[in-house]
Amino acid sequence: MVDLVQKHPSGGYILEELRVGMAAEKIITATEDRIRLFAEASDDFNPVHLDEAFASRTAYRGRIAHGLLSASFGSAVVGTVLPGAGSIYVSQQLQFHLPVRIDDVVTIRISVISVDQESARVELNCEGFVDGKLIMDGIATVRVPRRRKPSAR
Repeated sequence: MVDLVQKHPSGGYILEELRVGMAAEKIITATEDRIRLFAEASDDFNPVHLDEAFASRTAYRGRIAHGLLSASFGSAVVGTVLPGAGSIYVSQQLQFHLPVRIDDVVTIRISVISVDQESARVELNCEGFVDGKLIMDGIATVRVPRRRKPSAR
Protein backbone atom coordinates (compact mmCIF):
# COMPACT_ATOMS: atom_id res chain seq x y z
CA MET A 1 0.00 0.00 0.00
CA VAL A 2 1.31 3.46 -0.93
CA ASP A 3 0.74 6.31 1.50
CA LEU A 4 1.40 9.60 -0.33
CA VAL A 5 2.75 12.10 2.19
CA GLN A 6 3.39 15.83 2.16
CA LYS A 7 6.37 17.73 3.50
CA HIS A 8 6.67 17.27 7.27
CA PRO A 9 5.85 20.45 9.26
CA SER A 10 9.37 20.39 10.75
CA GLY A 11 10.96 20.03 7.30
CA GLY A 12 11.89 16.37 7.67
CA TYR A 13 10.70 13.02 8.93
CA ILE A 14 12.83 11.36 11.60
CA LEU A 15 13.63 7.67 11.49
CA GLU A 16 10.93 6.73 13.99
CA GLU A 17 8.23 8.33 11.79
CA LEU A 18 9.14 6.45 8.61
CA ARG A 19 7.45 3.24 7.49
CA VAL A 20 7.42 1.06 4.40
CA GLY A 21 4.89 2.34 1.87
CA MET A 22 5.29 6.05 2.55
CA ALA A 23 5.78 7.92 -0.73
CA ALA A 24 6.17 11.46 -2.03
CA GLU A 25 5.96 13.03 -5.46
CA LYS A 26 7.27 16.20 -6.99
CA ILE A 27 6.70 17.57 -10.49
CA ILE A 28 9.59 19.48 -12.07
CA THR A 29 10.02 20.82 -15.60
CA ALA A 30 13.36 20.31 -17.36
CA THR A 31 13.61 23.88 -18.60
CA GLU A 32 16.23 25.43 -20.81
CA ASP A 33 17.44 27.46 -17.80
CA ARG A 34 17.77 24.38 -15.57
CA ILE A 35 19.81 22.58 -18.24
CA ARG A 36 22.09 25.59 -18.74
CA LEU A 37 22.54 26.10 -15.00
CA PHE A 38 23.24 22.39 -14.48
CA ALA A 39 25.91 22.53 -17.22
CA GLU A 40 27.50 25.46 -15.39
CA ALA A 41 27.32 23.78 -11.97
CA SER A 42 28.60 20.41 -13.17
CA ASP A 43 31.02 21.69 -15.83
CA ASP A 44 29.34 19.23 -18.26
CA PHE A 45 29.06 21.10 -21.54
CA ASN A 46 28.41 18.05 -23.72
CA PRO A 47 26.85 19.48 -26.89
CA VAL A 48 24.07 16.86 -26.82
CA HIS A 49 22.66 19.01 -24.00
CA LEU A 50 23.43 22.48 -25.32
CA ASP A 51 23.84 22.52 -29.11
CA GLU A 52 20.76 21.71 -31.21
CA ALA A 53 22.72 21.38 -34.48
CA PHE A 54 25.06 18.82 -32.91
CA ALA A 55 22.30 17.01 -30.98
CA SER A 56 20.09 16.71 -34.07
CA ARG A 57 22.76 14.47 -35.63
CA THR A 58 22.81 12.05 -32.67
CA ALA A 59 20.63 9.03 -31.96
CA TYR A 60 18.42 11.33 -29.86
CA ARG A 61 17.58 13.60 -32.83
CA GLY A 62 17.72 16.69 -30.63
CA ARG A 63 18.90 18.08 -27.33
CA ILE A 64 18.32 16.15 -24.12
CA ALA A 65 18.73 17.04 -20.46
CA HIS A 66 21.69 15.73 -18.49
CA GLY A 67 20.83 12.37 -16.92
CA LEU A 68 22.15 13.55 -13.59
CA LEU A 69 19.95 16.64 -13.79
CA SER A 70 16.95 14.31 -13.90
CA ALA A 71 18.46 12.29 -11.05
CA SER A 72 18.88 15.48 -9.04
CA PHE A 73 15.11 15.94 -9.15
CA GLY A 74 14.96 12.77 -7.02
CA SER A 75 17.48 14.30 -4.66
CA ALA A 76 15.15 17.29 -4.31
CA VAL A 77 12.39 15.02 -3.02
CA VAL A 78 14.73 13.14 -0.68
CA GLY A 79 16.21 16.34 0.75
CA THR A 80 13.01 18.37 1.10
CA VAL A 81 10.01 16.03 1.39
CA LEU A 82 10.72 12.35 2.11
CA PRO A 83 12.61 11.82 4.34
CA GLY A 84 13.36 15.56 4.10
CA ALA A 85 15.67 17.92 5.95
CA GLY A 86 18.61 16.24 7.64
CA SER A 87 18.64 13.14 5.44
CA ILE A 88 21.95 12.27 3.81
CA TYR A 89 22.48 10.19 0.67
CA VAL A 90 24.68 7.15 1.28
CA SER A 91 24.30 5.51 -2.13
CA GLN A 92 22.21 5.56 -5.29
CA GLN A 93 21.81 2.89 -7.94
CA LEU A 94 20.03 4.25 -11.00
CA GLN A 95 19.11 3.24 -14.54
CA PHE A 96 18.05 5.63 -17.28
CA HIS A 97 15.45 4.30 -19.72
CA LEU A 98 14.39 7.28 -21.84
CA PRO A 99 15.86 10.73 -22.43
CA VAL A 100 14.35 13.86 -20.92
CA ARG A 101 13.93 16.68 -23.42
CA ILE A 102 13.72 20.42 -22.95
CA ASP A 103 10.42 21.40 -21.30
CA ASP A 104 9.50 17.80 -20.42
CA VAL A 105 7.53 17.67 -17.19
CA VAL A 106 9.13 15.05 -14.91
CA THR A 107 7.17 13.42 -12.10
CA ILE A 108 9.46 12.03 -9.42
CA ARG A 109 8.12 9.42 -7.02
CA ILE A 110 10.13 8.34 -3.98
CA SER A 111 8.82 5.53 -1.78
CA VAL A 112 10.15 3.87 1.36
CA ILE A 113 10.90 0.18 0.79
CA SER A 114 12.79 -0.61 4.01
CA VAL A 115 13.65 1.01 7.34
CA ASP A 116 16.66 -0.13 9.37
CA GLN A 117 16.31 1.19 12.93
CA GLU A 118 19.78 -0.03 13.93
CA SER A 119 21.74 1.80 11.22
CA ALA A 120 19.27 4.73 10.91
CA ARG A 121 19.07 4.10 7.17
CA VAL A 122 16.18 3.71 4.79
CA GLU A 123 16.04 2.29 1.31
CA LEU A 124 14.01 4.29 -1.17
CA ASN A 125 12.59 3.30 -4.52
CA CYS A 126 13.22 6.21 -6.88
CA GLU A 127 11.28 6.61 -10.12
CA GLY A 128 10.93 9.33 -12.73
CA PHE A 129 8.19 9.59 -15.34
CA VAL A 130 7.46 11.79 -18.36
CA ASP A 131 3.95 11.50 -19.76
CA GLY A 132 3.47 8.34 -17.70
CA LYS A 133 6.54 6.65 -19.22
CA LEU A 134 9.32 5.47 -16.90
CA ILE A 135 12.45 7.47 -17.72
CA MET A 136 14.60 6.32 -14.78
CA ASP A 137 14.46 4.17 -11.68
CA GLY A 138 16.68 2.87 -8.94
CA ILE A 139 17.26 2.39 -5.24
CA ALA A 140 18.77 4.94 -2.85
CA THR A 141 20.11 4.36 0.64
CA VAL A 142 19.69 7.39 2.89
CA ARG A 143 20.74 8.07 6.47
CA VAL A 144 17.95 9.67 8.47
CA PRO A 145 18.09 11.59 11.77
CA ARG A 146 16.77 9.78 14.84
CA ARG A 147 14.62 11.22 17.59
CA ARG A 148 16.89 13.23 19.86
CA LYS A 149 17.51 11.73 23.26
CA PRO A 150 16.63 13.94 26.22
CA SER A 151 19.50 15.87 27.73
CA ALA A 152 21.22 14.18 30.69
CA ARG A 153 21.04 17.44 32.66
